Amino acid sequence: MAPKSDEHALLLRAAELLHRFGTPSHRLERVMAKVSHSMGIVGVFLYTPTALVISLGDGVEETTYLRRVDAGPIDISKLIAFDDILEETEARTLTPHEALQRFEAAAATPPPFGVITTAVAYATVCGCVAILFGGRWIEAGVAAMLGCLFYWLGDATARWSWERGLLEPLVAALGATLALLVAKFGVPLDDRLTTLASLIVLIPGLSLTVAMTELAVGHVSAGVARLAGSITTLFILVLGVGMSWRLGSDLRNLPPLPLAPLPEWALLVALLLTPACFAILFRARYPQWPIIYLAALSGYGVHRLVTAEFGDEVGAFAGALTVGCISNLYARIRDRPSLIPSTPGMIILVPGALGYRSLTAMLESDAVTGTEYAFTTILIAFSLAGGLLAASALVPPKRIL
Repeated sequence: MAPKSDEHALLLRAAELLHRFGTPSHRLERVMAKVSHSMGIVGVFLYTPTALVISLGDGVEETTYLRRVDAGPIDISKLIAFDDILEETEARTLTPHEALQRFEAAAATPPPFGVITTAVAYATVCGCVAILFGGRWIEAGVAAMLGCLFYWLGDATARWSWERGLLEPLVAALGATLALLVAKFGVPLDDRLTTLASLIVLIPGLSLTVAMTELAVGHVSAGVARLAGSITTLFILVLGVGMSWRLGSDLRNLPPLPLAPLPEWALLVALLLTPACFAILFRARYPQWPIIYLAALSGYGVHRLVTAEFGDEVGAFAGALTVGCISNLYARIRDRPSLIPSTPGMIILVPGALGYRSLTAMLESDAVTGTEYAFTTILIAFSLAGGLLAASALVPPKRIL
């Protein structure tokens, strides 16, 4: 159904674009209801990761719209632009028609970083994660090269309009196979750790945490849909790895490889590089990098300290609480969306790697270890969601986004 007015067209398009560029359901529904109220329109917005149901008006004037929209990766630079436009719309400094034009222009803006910079950031994340997981230089180097390859494959499949769902099993099988080949015929390395690190960007840890948050705040339809999508993606990745392991079973008959820990400065370098790389992957411009670093490093540091004393679940809660409070303070002080620092800050804490390890343990008939990892994954995801909700209660954000 075509929009009945410029106001309806603006509200529909704004919801579509916020959805497409990564806004969670509990934030999208609240911000759109607030904007529609400022325009004098009764609006009801129902969001799931693949659809928007929007009701505008009341009584005989009520009109319901249904839009099919795929939720894409988070783009911080575009969310900032959208937030500015919505703020001006609420203040009545923009007409609905002008705001709609601004939305289209912002959506068409090219990403702040080029393909080569993004590929380097993708590869660096994989290498840094290998180090943070206890790998050596060889695991980090191979994981980085595989990560760079996977980025180019992802970019190519997007340009070639491949069917969705083909990339994950392809890169998982390719990563596991190449890691096995390097370990067998190249240099000795831990192929499991290397494979995990090379797939870390594709593992849906952040999506799993967002799903738990949506469920916790009562957005059941969106939370269940996102949770199902996260679990499906995780299973598909593990399926690709499992097929490679089965077909290359002869290559896996390698003696256990002792991993000598890297010096502390290597871990520090990896930790310092990771927030910048995720800032690039989430398309945050340079002025946002200082707050991203503050949130990410503070959250990770608190998480490590509390985990050492009280365990993983309490550490995850404390880390998320720290990231959430810093993000909400930033939103109040700078009048910017709290998603800017919270998304890159949370990505370091999410339990995607544990979920992956749970399924790979099950794949190898180690049910006890797999069950332990799965249970820990669920607890940590809920702990992270609880930390974010507690942060919003302690430091209410000024902006909904």
